[in-house]
Amino acid sequence: METRKQIAAEKKRCNSHNCAQAILHTYADIAGISEDEAMNIAGAFGGGMGNMEGTCGALVGAGLVLGLVNKDKAAIEREEGKACFDSPEREQARLKAKAKSMKQMRQIMTKFQERNGATQCKQLKGVGTKVVLRECPLCVADAAEFLEEQISCG
Repeated sequence: METRKQIAAEKKRCNSHNCAQAILHTYADIAGISEDEAMNIAGAFGGGMGNMEGTCGALVGAGLVLGLVNKDKAAIEREEGKACFDSPEREQARLKAKAKSMKQMRQIMTKFQERNGATQCKQLKGVGTKVVLRECPLCVADAAEFLEEQISCG
């Protein structure tokens, strides 16, 4: 059975998805969105946000998943009565979810940097240096691996 990591990497390898789309589309069910929404949301984040100067799209996709997953957990807490729909409890739940997402994203970025030597698309693809640090499908696989570590540990 293929893992989500393998599925995401294959979506990029066959060029049916950009790097961000490959991640968000693969985890759309966990993120609580449709596959079509995933493709639209992540459409502009391939190629280092459209120009290879920015953060790897696979990392952007992982961040999008984290934000949606953690938002849903905050909504569930509100529905279960742990936080009400009125401010300031609602705002506290939002801030908690945001802080959790940011912490998890930092951990993903750190691991990605350690494994690949960069987080910027241009550097990963060797633009200017002609030294490719990591091919896109492998970047997608790495981002998926590190994302799964974060979303599985709650």
